[in-house]
Amino acid sequence: MRLLLTGHDGYIGTVLAPILTAAGHEVVGLDTGWFATCGFGDQPSPPPSVRRDVRDLTAADLDGFDAVIHLANLSNDPLGNLDPGLTGRVNADASVRLGALAREAAVGRFVFASSCSLYGAAGQDAVTEEAAFHPQTPYGQAKVDAEAGLRALATDTFSPVYLRNATVYGASPKLRFDLVVNNLTAWAVATGAIRMLSDGTPWRPLVHVQDVSRAVLAALEAPREAVHDQAFNVGREGENYQIRDVATIVGEEVPDCRVTFADGASPDTRSYRVSFAKIAERLPGWQPTWTVRDGVREVRDALSGLDLQPEVFEGPRYSRIARLKTLLESGALSTDLRWIGGDGATAIDAELPLLQVAR
Repeated sequence: MRLLLTGHDGYIGTVLAPILTAAGHEVVGLDTGWFATCGFGDQPSPPPSVRRDVRDLTAADLDGFDAVIHLANLSNDPLGNLDPGLTGRVNADASVRLGALAREAAVGRFVFASSCSLYGAAGQDAVTEEAAFHPQTPYGQAKVDAEAGLRALATDTFSPVYLRNATVYGASPKLRFDLVVNNLTAWAVATGAIRMLSDGTPWRPLVHVQDVSRAVLAALEAPREAVHDQAFNVGREGENYQIRDVATIVGEEVPDCRVTFADGASPDTRSYRVSFAKIAERLPGWQPTWTVRDGVREVRDALSGLDLQPEVFEGPRYSRIARLKTLLESGALSTDLRWIGGDGATAIDAELPLLQVAR
């Protein structure tokens, strides 16, 4: 298949694109380039790509594609809180518009990167895809709205698929440390301590970036009747964790790490456990292989031997909210997150510290 992959140069996209290519698909990337220079380690050979804002596409840009994989969005709750209205316009409105353009261009399948965050405050039971939505953030609400808009576009010839990813972790060429497993592991490696500022009781489903990428491939290659206008929670049974349990695992896997929890802290209202039975049944070709413990070891080993400082891994190269704030404050981006006078990032990026191997 000929595939358009939006957000190909991001945390998931740089892992997914080589997997799609290795499976024999022709991949064309599209990315606005907000994080183009935020690499970690060796970078893969990129697919043929276009530097473009997804909000500016036309139906003609989608001619000749068999499927669209839509990753490009404001990618987590802190980023979504930066400007809730803009989050809705980018993550929901632009996603639905892209779906409409794809349908107009006779694209057969549209794989949308949704999120389990749309369940929000869901109690103690493991929720299925039929559960009610209780989003707690603009990011979660935008995923609800995007799914609803795309669902209205489904026809006999246009099949949207909604992959509700658990919270992602693991190594990537565009590594992020604003994700809970990666962040706790980085703090443990850098400082030898994890000091939880919350009580750590909320539940989260967690999934490795490689397993997410293989789920996209499975959704693309599955028979139409298995995925047409269907939502799938993406993750592995047994991989729902309380945040305090994740911290404990990190403490066990990073030598000499001390873990402490804040006494009397209020819990995060975002708490949900998720069932992954449907994806296991409908997409039997997809077999998740990673556990959180495996992912902690992977990130720990990737950071081994590096001169790791909190101000670096919490800074603009590896935190999405820090990156966009830097670009906004520098004048490289307008308030609606469009480049001003080209991509605008070269001089800024030259001043940002990289993670360097200790000598």
